Amino acid sequence: MISDLTRLIDEVGKSKGINREILIEALESAMLTAAKKKFGPYQEIEANFNEELGEVELFEFKTVVNEVKDLRVEISFEEAVELDPGVEIGDSLGIKMDVGTFGRISAQTAKQVIIQKVRDAERENVYNDYKDRKGELVNGIIHRIDRNNIIINLGRSEAILPPHEQVSKEVYTQGNRIKAYILDILKSSKGPQIILSRTHPGLLIRLFEVEVPEISEQIVKIKGAVREPGSRAKIAVYSGDLDVDPVGACVGMKGSRVRSVVQELHGEKIDIVPWSDDPAKFVCNALSPAEISEVIIDDAGKTMEVIVADDQLSLAIGKKGQNVRLAARLTGWKIDIKSESKVAGISEDIHNALVDIPGIGYSTAGALFNRGFFSAYDIFSASIEELTKVEGIGEKKADRLKKTTEEYLKQKDLEKSDENSTKDISLASGEEDEAK
Repeated sequence: MISDLTRLIDEVGKSKGINREILIEALESAMLTAAKKKFGPYQEIEANFNEELGEVELFEFKTVVNEVKDLRVEISFEEAVELDPGVEIGDSLGIKMDVGTFGRISAQTAKQVIIQKVRDAERENVYNDYKDRKGELVNGIIHRIDRNNIIINLGRSEAILPPHEQVSKEVYTQGNRIKAYILDILKSSKGPQIILSRTHPGLLIRLFEVEVPEISEQIVKIKGAVREPGSRAKIAVYSGDLDVDPVGACVGMKGSRVRSVVQELHGEKIDIVPWSDDPAKFVCNALSPAEISEVIIDDAGKTMEVIVADDQLSLAIGKKGQNVRLAARLTGWKIDIKSESKVAGISEDIHNALVDIPGIGYSTAGALFNRGFFSAYDIFSASIEELTKVEGIGEKKADRLKKTTEEYLKQKDLEKSDENSTKDISLASGEEDEAK
């Protein structure tokens, strides 16, 4: 019997992965709870696991007195001397209790305490195993579906794939193997919750790390990834080794590597684009497979106006704007795509508007346009120094242009004011006619 309890502690500790000291503490706590339940809360009782005997011993402590007034907490000096000859009045004497006197209810209480302690220890072990694994890729088996939550068996623990982390086009069947991204580990009263994701861009990154040795060896680096789960994704890659093509490494021989990732993501289309520290070049790469004609950068607004040939416009934008949307998320730039014909029409309108300003001819309008001056207000609000950077404009001409555009803008304001006054008179006349 002695060896049985010790062996049981060792077996449970090994099978559940629980520290031996935790199990012993659970046994001591269970016996103490059972004793308190049987004898009441007033008695001072301690539990201790005896390694040599292989059993939990209970001791009740009583104060040694000459005259006993409360049997629950006091013992007479005569009785105490029989148990311990060296005892003195006022000492606290530990008396071993007979655990065999515990009833069925007390034994059941002890059992419940042990079970709860083991569960708590298991939950703590699971939390400690996964708390530092956020962002990792895990394999599991779909165990069951509970209120649209997919419960996945990871071996020693279970994880949850919530509805908002599931891909709408994917079918999840009980018993099927599944790969997922560890999104979070939450600690709760019911135990740790391991939250998984099939939609996170991190899943795409981890899958490429598994398939491409150059990534795990840090030769090729993933600089970013974006997804519209189940439909399309873009991943930016870079190689510090000039002899290694980062895109080719990710695609693999005859597309074998990227095909494995696509299969795992159930047909999600993946664009692998080379990363560049030149924002314009990176945006052009991100918009592939469309060919870009020209890029106009606004650093202040972090916006790029991308001009493409008319036959490339739908390709650059993508179905329902998907290609440009993913490219913008991948690069961090706001992207405005225009066709060459539309830009040509806008350019012609701007040229004509500039030529309308007194003192500006076609050649000067073209030079102003090329330097980013698209209206009379742009010219008026610019400094002399900025205007002199335009080809063919010196200080005198710049000064003259500023005065000319100021007069031009005032005239336009007057015309607009007269037009509004005329409209007000017409409206008033119309109201008088209706009244009549």
